[in-house]
Amino acid sequence: MAADTVDDFQKELIELFVQEAHEWLQNIHVALDELQQAPVPERHVKLIRTISAGVTNLAGSAATINLPDIEKASVEAIPFIEALRDPQKQFSGQDFLALCKQLGQIHTALTRATGISFENDETGSVGDAVGRRLAPEEFLHALQSLQNSAPSRMTSGHNLIRILIEQIEGQVQAGVERIDTTVIQGYLARVSDAEESFLKAIDQRVPEILRTMSDLKETRDEASSGSVALEASLQDVARLRAAAQQVNASSAMMFFSGLHSLLTVVAQRRVFLAATRVESVKGRLHTMGVAIHQWVEHGRAQRAAINQLLPAGHS
Repeated sequence: MAADTVDDFQKELIELFVQEAHEWLQNIHVALDELQQAPVPERHVKLIRTISAGVTNLAGSAATINLPDIEKASVEAIPFIEALRDPQKQFSGQDFLALCKQLGQIHTALTRATGISFENDETGSVGDAVGRRLAPEEFLHALQSLQNSAPSRMTSGHNLIRILIEQIEGQVQAGVERIDTTVIQGYLARVSDAEESFLKAIDQRVPEILRTMSDLKETRDEASSGSVALEASLQDVARLRAAAQQVNASSAMMFFSGLHSLLTVVAQRRVFLAATRVESVKGRLHTMGVAIHQWVEHGRAQRAAINQLLPAGHS
């Protein structure tokens, strides 16, 4: 009877661990997906912390309930995480693939130790909790077909489909057998939130920058230089540059970097812009605003098309 009680208690611990492990692994994969998009350094640091915390929790909990293989596989992932820690470093696909492969080892160890598949379709409550799953190879083929059939204007300068193809290729190479659709949907939702936030910032700040540009005069009269407004515009341009970097809008990031440099020179009184130059810069800023609207719209279209490939997209 005592042995039965111990076994029941251990079973309950393992069931609880399985639920926690699913949550940690999902957080790890979501963070890793975003990490591969070259986020700004501050975000990179937070994503690494999320991945590291998830793996550390897995190792610690596995050790607590005497699951040494899971503990070992989790600990062995730490060097691969550390290799990605520096946000200033440029990473190759192989760097991410190495971590993906080790995460695959954790999946395998979890399945062997608990008897519950962490990759295949499941009919139990845990499988229902983490959402529907699909085969990476099939999803990859569907994405490639979508890429080939998409109008070039929709993917020009904003190829979310290609980015997702590269991520799924990494999953296939890592030997992952099933992908949780909620992970993909979560990634698409985060991309959507970031791009819509970027567009909102553009709509709010560009008109103010244009007004400041209109006030610039070819004069050395400090009263007419609008130094306070110019300083505010410099801050706005810096924010837009950072926002563009966060959503990987490379053309916008380059434009706002150049505009920031120009306005910095003007603010420091090293040059004074002729009226024709001011109008030229204003025209380019207006054109960039229109282009960003189109860029975001293309992103919306791509996300809608990708969602249609997911099981939930047809429900």
